[in-house]
Amino acid sequence: DGVCKPASCCPAPSADDKPVGDKPEDVRSSVETYYGKVLSSTADLKTSACCTKACVTPAIGKLLKNVPAPVLDRFYGCGAPLPLGIAGLHVLDIGSGSGRDSYVAAALVGSSGHVTGVDMTDEQLAVARDNADSYCKQTLGYPTTNMTFKKGIIEQLVPDCVEPGSVDIAISNCVVNLSPEKTRVLQGVFAALKEGGEFFFSDVYSDRRLPEQARHDAVLLGECLGGALYTPDFLQLCRSTGFADPRVLTSSDIQLSDEAMAAKMNHARFESITFRLFKLPGLEATQEDYGQTATYKGTIDGFPASYTLDKNSVFPTGEAVRVSGNTAEILSKSYLRQYFTVSGDRSTHAGTFH
Repeated sequence: DGVCKPASCCPAPSADDKPVGDKPEDVRSSVETYYGKVLSSTADLKTSACCTKACVTPAIGKLLKNVPAPVLDRFYGCGAPLPLGIAGLHVLDIGSGSGRDSYVAAALVGSSGHVTGVDMTDEQLAVARDNADSYCKQTLGYPTTNMTFKKGIIEQLVPDCVEPGSVDIAISNCVVNLSPEKTRVLQGVFAALKEGGEFFFSDVYSDRRLPEQARHDAVLLGECLGGALYTPDFLQLCRSTGFADPRVLTSSDIQLSDEAMAAKMNHARFESITFRLFKLPGLEATQEDYGQTATYKGTIDGFPASYTLDKNSVFPTGEAVRVSGNTAEILSKSYLRQYFTVSGDRSTHAGTFH
């Protein structure tokens, strides 16, 4: 079923383990070794952080059943960052690994769309590439393979992996935390996206800034914990990059059962969060009220009765819902515009949106 089962006991790293160096290349080398050499399947994970049981929609669950077993066996992720209603679009999978999410995205975009996966680990790329042709041509029945897997580092997406402004949707699953240069990652995603494009992704975050010893521990880094950002720091990073209105779709707690490991991280609490970041110049820093409404047409396959934009924005089919100026902007100027009717404009301001 693609759900991993990490070890019930999470042994702390040995005190003799060599700390990871300060340079970005040291961190990347440690992560590449962990995912390419140390882990051979999800059963090798020492915690559940890289493999939380994320709820998936029935539509996604059905598609996951068709993903080849070798791809599922080496899946390490903390959510299900797979938007529906993306037929014909170009999807960029950042840190695609063995390709699980890329394979599902390939089915969602159809034969007229395309998926580009980027990863730096040869072992993971080999799995993704080896199964791509048979999956696209035999399982999906496409005339050609609509997936491309490129070797690259996620801090150099543009122009090494994709052209500027060429991507409709970027996805990522428990990967941004692994980067030693998260600002460069977000800047690259922003540059890669078309105007109106979206970064739809899941990752691990903490309720405090982690001590340096955690950030230099190879196991904690590889398990998606050592590189986790304090959530408010991440939100500030999003806004400074150009993603003015980060939206939370889902969140779930991550449980740590090993006391020594928890102590090394100052007993921080962790959670997996699925964020939605839209590249739209008209988004404001606050939620403002202009008297606008949005009506969902019920036309996204898999969401016939309602559509959830984020945890605070649910749209029953056919019902006009009051929305903030930012929500109206997202629903009228992103790829979602074909699925909504937005009424009103910003000519009259009514204060803060409640």
